[in-house]
Amino acid sequence: MTSSAAAASASIPARPVAAGSKARLTVHLDAIADNWRALAAKAPTAEAAAVVKADAYGTGLAPAATALHEAGARTFFVAQAGEGAALRETLGPGPAIYVFNGYMPDDAPAFRGTDLRPVLSSPFQVEAWLAARDDIRPTSGPGLHIESGINRLGFTAAELDALRADPPEGLDLTLVMSHLANADEPANSMNARQRGAFLGRSELASRIAPGARRSLAATGGTLLGAPFHFDLVRPGVGLYGGEPFVDARHVVTLMVPFLQVREIPAGESVGYGATWTARRASRIGVLPIGYADGLHRLSKDFDVYVNGRPAPVAGRVSMDMITVDLTDIPEPSPGDFAEILGPNQNVDRLAAASGTTGYEVLTGLGARYLRTYEKAGA
Repeated sequence: MTSSAAAASASIPARPVAAGSKARLTVHLDAIADNWRALAAKAPTAEAAAVVKADAYGTGLAPAATALHEAGARTFFVAQAGEGAALRETLGPGPAIYVFNGYMPDDAPAFRGTDLRPVLSSPFQVEAWLAARDDIRPTSGPGLHIESGINRLGFTAAELDALRADPPEGLDLTLVMSHLANADEPANSMNARQRGAFLGRSELASRIAPGARRSLAATGGTLLGAPFHFDLVRPGVGLYGGEPFVDARHVVTLMVPFLQVREIPAGESVGYGATWTARRASRIGVLPIGYADGLHRLSKDFDVYVNGRPAPVAGRVSMDMITVDLTDIPEPSPGDFAEILGPNQNVDRLAAASGTTGYEVLTGLGARYLRTYEKAGA
């Protein structure tokens, strides 16, 4: 543990508030802002946007986006039009808000009067957007998504050639973007191949959109260096403390109170399926958190932390509870708290125990927590 992490863990008491049955989830807004500043500094020749899709990766759209805007972010990305409309209500006029999923006819209510910018990804979406303009009355031009090798959304080379051959009037593109498939693997040759494809195709697109900016890099691409930065970078998971931004400040602290602490003799089993059996007389603590709260049911071999000391999970994760082995940590009593996420265990470490990623841990944070948003001076 680094000295800063040790200091941070020491600042988290075993009983942070009066005892109760609800887990406490704290989102550190200053950490989100600091992570954005740090990633922006890695791309000094480009604008740093902020990706706040999926409720700001589970941390809360309105508070996270407000903190990012106060830190200096002026361009935001969401996945869905409804997210964009909610973000516009939070931020007000001014910031650019792009919608990764583009525009579909059913999205018209969310786009009407909100000045959202769809990232159009197919000829169908271009036609639908142009047909809807008189109703939506946008004041800013859309983006265009170019396929560069990930083979999800985006104009293929042939579709881009057709668009260039007969450019529609009034498209007024403001952004040309693509997305890297392997940005979290710096040595992967796919990164260079995609950059080459994007470079050539975005230059072709510039002939119909000479003023449009170019963007290829999310968090991982930002960390790949200047050749991937172009005009705008789009950090997402790194803002919220996730890999591949290993220098990120941790953003989410999750503390859970013990409901019960009990002694069991050697040979007794714990939890569904009797998958864990005590090899010695043991002390078992019960925590009110489970897969309904975002812990994966198949998670195993992970620890919770009590006063900075690891306590292994004993048995299966159930819907509402986990049990932990406190035999070597005799102090905790009902009402004392264990750390699930925090300075001792970040989202990626917890994800590794579940066979998943930090993205899924963050976006799966449950709705039953008592949430607190912390900001210096607030």
